[in-house]
Amino acid sequence: MLCWFQMPGSNPFQDPVRFQRRVRPCALVIFGANGDLTKRKLIPALYRLAYERRLPTGFAIVGTSRTPLTHDAYRDQMKEAVQRFSEDTPLDENIWRDFASGLFYEAGDLQDPACYAAIAARLDEIEATRQTGGNVLFYLSTQPSHYGPAIRGLAASGLHRGKGWRRIVVEKPFGVDLSSARALDAELHLAFAEEDVYRIDHYLGKETVQNILAFRFGNGLFEPLWNRRYIRNIQITAAESIGVEGRGRYYQEAGALRDMIQNHLLQIMATVAMEPPAVFEARSVRDERAKLLRSIRLFKPGEAATHAVAGQYGPAKSGGAKLLGFREDECVSPHANTDTYAAVPFFVDNWRRAGVPFYIRTGKRLAKRVTDVAIQYNDAPHSPFEAAGMEDAVLGARPNLLVLRVQPEEGISLRFLSKQPGSGMKLRPVSMDFKYGSSFGVRSPAAYETLLLDALGGDATLYTRQDMVEASWNAVTPILEDWGNRNFDFPNYDAGSWGPAESDAMLARRGDSWRTP
Repeated sequence: MLCWFQMPGSNPFQDPVRFQRRVRPCALVIFGANGDLTKRKLIPALYRLAYERRLPTGFAIVGTSRTPLTHDAYRDQMKEAVQRFSEDTPLDENIWRDFASGLFYEAGDLQDPACYAAIAARLDEIEATRQTGGNVLFYLSTQPSHYGPAIRGLAASGLHRGKGWRRIVVEKPFGVDLSSARALDAELHLAFAEEDVYRIDHYLGKETVQNILAFRFGNGLFEPLWNRRYIRNIQITAAESIGVEGRGRYYQEAGALRDMIQNHLLQIMATVAMEPPAVFEARSVRDERAKLLRSIRLFKPGEAATHAVAGQYGPAKSGGAKLLGFREDECVSPHANTDTYAAVPFFVDNWRRAGVPFYIRTGKRLAKRVTDVAIQYNDAPHSPFEAAGMEDAVLGARPNLLVLRVQPEEGISLRFLSKQPGSGMKLRPVSMDFKYGSSFGVRSPAAYETLLLDALGGDATLYTRQDMVEASWNAVTPILEDWGNRNFDFPNYDAGSWGPAESDAMLARRGDSWRTP
């Protein structure tokens, strides 16, 4: 059976251009080159790409931050970072030597024009010696408050223009609300065209999130069942077992709703619920994601207080050890009104999804680290087994469940009822499991490997566009406004639990319940 959106014989996911592309020679400039993200994610990802011979010949990196360092000292620091944070990639001295020969460092203050002059001189040298053709990708790996000065500095120095292409990658958060997101966008467009702006959300680079697209649009089997007639609800869970872990100062200002739901989880929701694109290319895919996000029903005044649940973890004991509460973190105010847990039911106002609740929850210090999407199908319209006096609890457990596991055990699971061996008609739930790693037997690239390679190659399919950013902020703004005017009775859940009781009560009022991953 062909998917309804396909022409016979076509497959939008068999795109030889995207999957066999070659990145042109170029340089990468990292602002915040001595920061945590660069050490933990960016340089290890770039080294892995070099390890796999996926970077172009002559590729070079220019790191910049305030800390005075020589080129060799910076290379030594980044080598240590690769050894420490590359979990599945051995350090090959020959490959590292070649990689490090293109690794440079320029100390400077983002507010100082001399910083950009030094970067420009270094890029000119790289272009002459490594034949990069003037192609440059700028990466903002700084505190968000430094985005504006960096963009203005690039524009004032003329670095945003050159012989080749010039692009910029912006890390989240994209503003702290709708107005600041628009202000950041206006600054970006002072220097770069929209097609040259890459707003990175690393969740979209995860193999299993991309696999949602392949699963949905590469198979005809599930297409007829992916709508309001058959789906009772969809639950998206992003739970972390750790606390803020040294990020208390940032997290106190952000909170779970801003930090996770506004960007990562609404993007996953859009991936699950979007209409099929005509072809698998950046504009078509992002158009459909944006359309879905614009279709999210906004909360009316007063609704957020009833339907959206905020939580904050308090101290608890686990295995004899004390788990600190959020307010006990040394960087957090003892009176912080910050949400470390958020649960929200979203609805999509279109024909395919009307009436289907998307229950989204995220939290710190929950019982388990897991990110997944659970699609709960409706019960069978009639069960002959109940008539036979078999009203077992399992029959009321809504067994038809499709789970898309993003992390840590990537894969897909389909649960249904089956007859238990033996006499009589006794049923029990069973699952069919697909495990990403064991099924393919190959290593899955880390999200930043995929996303960096895409940006270097000019492919924005997995990046967020400004209209998507604004639609996401629109969806959470009524909740943020309500929570900003309330003083919660925090903490309201124990560290190590599954969150506040109010969250369970919210679903119970709708006749639903949270599943335990």
